[in-house]
Amino acid sequence: MSTSVQMNSDGERRYGGVGRCKCSFWFAVAHDILGVFIMMVGLFGGLAVHDLFIYAGGIIIFLSLIWWVFWYSGNIDVPPEDLEDDVGKTKARLGHVMRSVSQKLSSGIRNSFRRKSRPSNADAPLFTIFDSSMASSAREHSRETLSI
Repeated sequence: MSTSVQMNSDGERRYGGVGRCKCSFWFAVAHDILGVFIMMVGLFGGLAVHDLFIYAGGIIIFLSLIWWVFWYSGNIDVPPEDLEDDVGKTKARLGHVMRSVSQKLSSGIRNSFRRKSRPSNADAPLFTIFDSSMASSAREHSRETLSI
C-alpha cells in the first residue's frame, strides 16, 4: 500500500491514503481487530473464563490508542517557517545559567565526600563504663582520654 503525495497550488504537500505513518496506522488497526476478536470470543464462545477474554479484549483495544496517537501526531504538518529557531539568543543565556548551577551542585557533592583533616594532637575523650563486678561499691564511672 503506497502513499500518494500530491502538491497543492500553495506548495503544501497532501498525503493520500493513511498518511505518512503507515506502520503506526496498521499496528493500531491490528490491535483493534485483535481486541474485538478476543472480546467476541469472550462474549459468544461459551467458555468458563469468558470474563477474562472480555477484559483482555478491552485492554488490547485501549492499548491500541497508543498507536492511534502515534499515527495522528506523526501526520501533523508544521510549516517550515514555524520550525525556525526564533529564541536562539535566550538559549545561550539559559545554557550558561544551567551550566553554572550544575557546576555548583556537582562541586558541592564532590566536596562533601572529601575527608576533612583532623589535627594530629587532638585528644578524643573515651568514656568507659565498667561493669558491676569491676566497679566500686559507689558505682563510679571512670573517664579516660585516648590520644590519637
